[in-house]
Amino acid sequence: MSDTTADDGVIDLELDRAHSARMYDYYLGGHTNFPADREAAGRAMAVFPSLLVTARANRRFMHRATRHLALGGMRQFLDVGTGIPTSPNLHEVAQEVAPESRVVYADNDPIVLAHAQALLRSHPAGRTAYAHADVTDPAALLAAPEVRETLDLERPVALSLNALLHFVPGRTRAHEIVEFLKDALPSGSTLAISHVTPDFDPEGIARLVEAYRAAGTPGQARTWEEFTRFFDGWELLEPGVTTSHRWRPDAGDEFGGVTDAEAACYAAVARKP
Repeated sequence: MSDTTADDGVIDLELDRAHSARMYDYYLGGHTNFPADREAAGRAMAVFPSLLVTARANRRFMHRATRHLALGGMRQFLDVGTGIPTSPNLHEVAQEVAPESRVVYADNDPIVLAHAQALLRSHPAGRTAYAHADVTDPAALLAAPEVRETLDLERPVALSLNALLHFVPGRTRAHEIVEFLKDALPSGSTLAISHVTPDFDPEGIARLVEAYRAAGTPGQARTWEEFTRFFDGWELLEPGVTTSHRWRPDAGDEFGGVTDAEAACYAAVARKP
């Protein structure tokens, strides 16, 4: 998604057009969405009725994965495709475990930039920063001053690409981006990804992808094989590749009754040898 800047430097938030970040905010029960977003979200939900469950199960995966990595000793996090702030955000989860954690958020959506201040309320012992950057230019993303000044890229980094790569269509582009980022990170770094899949409801997901395309956001669902390839050369953490709600669920998790077709996303976390 590209941003638009007027001649006077004011960012045009394009409130008359649906944006995937604001649609996701709507699914999560947020308030940073507008009629165009709600209308597009309504059309998406009409063709894929479990979409609210899908989005919320995915968000819960992010919370669990971040907590698990922080408990395991990770202290640097790079969250790409952040979306509109929805508490608890990734830094809140990480800093609850380890207050000294450093977190950089990155997104290319102007609406996220406009609300980035909510992501910068770090625990005094740690630090957070926001980089207005695009995952489709990973070299520029890693070179952003907010990244370089906040994270030590010579030490392990927990990279999160949650609910992002399905907005990078094409046969090879998403995998090329991930390989670039993986190569740039040192041994001991981790990679967490969640991604929409057609494997459990091909017709429903095809309708959902078309609804997003009609709203101006092209996307691509990927199969188990295509998803698993993102982690080539890295060591998958238990339980490996699974659906988002099945990745280390909390005891008594309210999503325990969710089906794979409703979750509709694969999720996994891996570590660089």
